[in-house]
Amino acid sequence: MAGGKRNVEYEQVGADYLEQRQLKQGAAGWVLLAGLGVAYVISGDFAGWNFGLAEGGWGGLLIATVLMAIMYTAMVFGLAELASALPVAGAGYGFARRALGPLGGFATGTAILIEYAMAPAAIVVFIGGYVEALGLFGLTSGWPIYLAFYALFIGVHLYGVGEALKLMFLITAIAVVALVVFVVGMIPKFSTSNLFDIAPTTAAGASDFIPFGYAGILAAFVYGIWFFLAIEGVPLAAEESRDPKRDMPKGIIAAMMFLLVTAALILFTAAGGAGSAALTESDNPLPLALREAYGGDTFLADFVNYAGLAGLVASFFSIIYAYSRQLFALSRAGYLPRVLSRTSARKTPYIALLVPGLVGFLLAAITEDGALLINIAVFGATVSYVLMMLSHIVLRKREPDLERPYRTPGGVVTTWVALVLAAAAVVATFFVDEKAAGITALLFLAALAYFWFYSRHHLVAAAPEEEFAAIRQAEAELAGS
Repeated sequence: MAGGKRNVEYEQVGADYLEQRQLKQGAAGWVLLAGLGVAYVISGDFAGWNFGLAEGGWGGLLIATVLMAIMYTAMVFGLAELASALPVAGAGYGFARRALGPLGGFATGTAILIEYAMAPAAIVVFIGGYVEALGLFGLTSGWPIYLAFYALFIGVHLYGVGEALKLMFLITAIAVVALVVFVVGMIPKFSTSNLFDIAPTTAAGASDFIPFGYAGILAAFVYGIWFFLAIEGVPLAAEESRDPKRDMPKGIIAAMMFLLVTAALILFTAAGGAGSAALTESDNPLPLALREAYGGDTFLADFVNYAGLAGLVASFFSIIYAYSRQLFALSRAGYLPRVLSRTSARKTPYIALLVPGLVGFLLAAITEDGALLINIAVFGATVSYVLMMLSHIVLRKREPDLERPYRTPGGVVTTWVALVLAAAAVVATFFVDEKAAGITALLFLAALAYFWFYSRHHLVAAAPEEEFAAIRQAEAELAGS
C-alpha cells in the first residue's frame, strides 16, 4: 500500500502475526496500576534527587521540584485522558501516532525508549551503591551486582506479567515503609539552618536560599524530575489491564498524588536533618542523612539502607516492564525489527525484555555513573513529554468527537502548562550535562534516520496503533481513484 500524503507504506502480514504478539489481558486493576506508577518512580526518593543540591542548592532544587511537580501533575491529567481514549500498549507513541503521524509517533516512542532503557541502568548503579554501603557479600565492584539484578528481575518478568506486577506491588510496599521510617526518624533532627548550609557563590541572584543563583534553578530541573520520572509509563499496561478506560485514569492520578507527598517529605526532612552539603554527591543519600543526623551508624540508618533497596528495586523492576512494552509496541507496528515483539507461551515479550537489559547492563558496568545515566534518561523523557502534550492539544482540536471516558481538568490549558515546562526541562538537560544531552541527541537522530530510510516503508497496518491510520489512508486512496 503506498504511503500517499503520509509518506509511509504498509506491508501485509500473515494471520498468525498478531497471534505471536499477544500480551496477557486482564492482569491488572486500578490499584495494581497505581502501584505500578509508584513503583516506576519511588527510587527517585531514595537516590538521584540529591545531585540537584550540588546544582541549585536546597532553594534552587525546591523551586525546580515545585515546577516539575506542576509539569507532571498537568501531564498526568492529559495522559489520563489520552489513555482512556486510546488504550494501547504503545501509550505515548500510540497517542502521538494518532495526533502527529508516523514520524511524530516514532519520535515519541524513541524518546520514551531511550528514557526507559537508561533509567534502569542508572538505578542499578544506585543499587550497587546501597549494597556496597552495607558491605554485603564483600563486594567492592559494581558489575556483579548489576548483572545479578538484571538477570533476576528480567527472569521474573519472563515468568509472567501477573506475577511480576504482584511482586512489584509487594516490593513497593516495603519501600514505602522505609520512607515512612526515614521521615519519622529525621523529624526530630530537622533544622531550617541545615537546609541552607551551602555557601552562596558569585552567580547572578545567588543567596543563602539559592546559592548557585538563578541558573542553578534551571540546572536543578533534571533532578527535580527524578522525583517523578517514569510515572508516564502507567498507560503502557493498557492492553494488560482489566478495564483501561476506567482504570487508567484512576491508577495514574492516584500514583501521582502519592508521589507529590513523598517528594515533599524527602526534600524537606533529608536536607533539614543532615544538611544539604552532606548529600550532594551520595549514591545512597537517605542512609547517609540518618548517619549524619545521628552522628554515626544507627539501627534506623541500617534499616533504611536495607529496606531502601526495595525502593530502588521497585523502580528497576517496573521500568524493565515499561521498556519491554514500549519496544514491543514499536516492533509490532514495524517501526523497529519485528522479531523484537515476539511473545512467549506465557504472553511475555521475551526478546524485548532481554535486548534493552543487555544494553543497560553494559552501560552501567562501563560507566558506573548514575548521574550521567540519569541525564540521558531525563533528556529522552522531556522530549517525549513535549510531544505527548502536543498530541493531546492536537487531538482536542482535530478530533473533538473522539470518545474520552475521562477529560483533563482545564483542557488544553493544562497540557500547555506541561508542554512549556517540559520544553524548559529539555533546555535544562543541555545546561547541566552537554555530553549526556549530545549522546542522547545522536542516538535520537540515528533512530530517526532508521525510520526515514527503512522502517517507514515496512509498517504493519494490523498493529493497533496503525489500524486507524491505515483505514483512513485506504479510504483517502479509494476516494481519489
